[in-house]
Amino acid sequence: MTAPYSLTDGLRIAIADWLDLERALKGVSENTITAYRSDVTGWLSFLMHHHGAGFGTAKIADLTISDMRAWMASERGRGVGPRSLARALSAVKTFTRWIAERDGFDATGILSARSPKFTKKLPRPLTVEAAKDMISTVELQHSEPWIAARDMAVLTLLYGCGLRISEALSLTGKDVPLSDSIRITGKGNKERVVPVLPVARKAVDAYILECPYDLHDDAALFRGKRGGALNPRLISRVTEQARMQLGLPATVTPHAMRHSFATHLLTAGGDLRAIQELLGHASLSTTQAYTAVDTARLLEVYDAAHPRAKSAPNTP
Repeated sequence: MTAPYSLTDGLRIAIADWLDLERALKGVSENTITAYRSDVTGWLSFLMHHHGAGFGTAKIADLTISDMRAWMASERGRGVGPRSLARALSAVKTFTRWIAERDGFDATGILSARSPKFTKKLPRPLTVEAAKDMISTVELQHSEPWIAARDMAVLTLLYGCGLRISEALSLTGKDVPLSDSIRITGKGNKERVVPVLPVARKAVDAYILECPYDLHDDAALFRGKRGGALNPRLISRVTEQARMQLGLPATVTPHAMRHSFATHLLTAGGDLRAIQELLGHASLSTTQAYTAVDTARLLEVYDAAHPRAKSAPNTP
């Protein structure tokens, strides 16, 4: 493999300035910032190999669709899958739109590159019974009562309120006692109001009574064994232990509890737009993935409600 060129100062500064704006104006998470930096740096490094060490910011304006195809072919040759390549291309296009506006050039050659097709992975929800079993089994994984109560409270919030694990663990002392609803700041600093079921309030209250630490306003609500903020990996670990005891598949993760929340609401007749708001999805298309896991229910609704279906003769 050819040794990588070091990016020019201009390219490094451009990436840093762009990421600062993404962070400040769009509230992009640090994980996304890290992925953006890696994807765009990799793309620019390829272009320096492709065009020579003199490649700098001014040369971006001269790139063509052929350059983009060469990069994408190189990525596929390295074993990069279509999903990962699509993500990298999205980052490249976002960076390109910014620098094209900054430097005043037409970026059609880059922006016209088509994203590779890939099959979207559908969420794999648990059954209602399995979701309940997971919560009760998680409580049995630790001998210390307050830790057992903590783990049960976290999973109850994931399933009962549809929270992401990061959102549940971002709660602080000032959020309790929980009321009928809580204001959550999710991805992109987007705020939403989420109803809190009585069972979730009860689980959190039980944890607070058992917790040996002072849960003051600015401190994390959920604590680790030594009193620091709870590491999400511990919830992943206890979830894995519980699902193995129950004989459930490896797809049962903390995030699967959130998927189950959405799917079970849909199955019960919940409105897709309302579920989008509850989940904090920026786009309805993201929420629409849940419709594919409940086709049977949709067909039943059609058969029961559509005028043509109701009036159709019973014989051919």
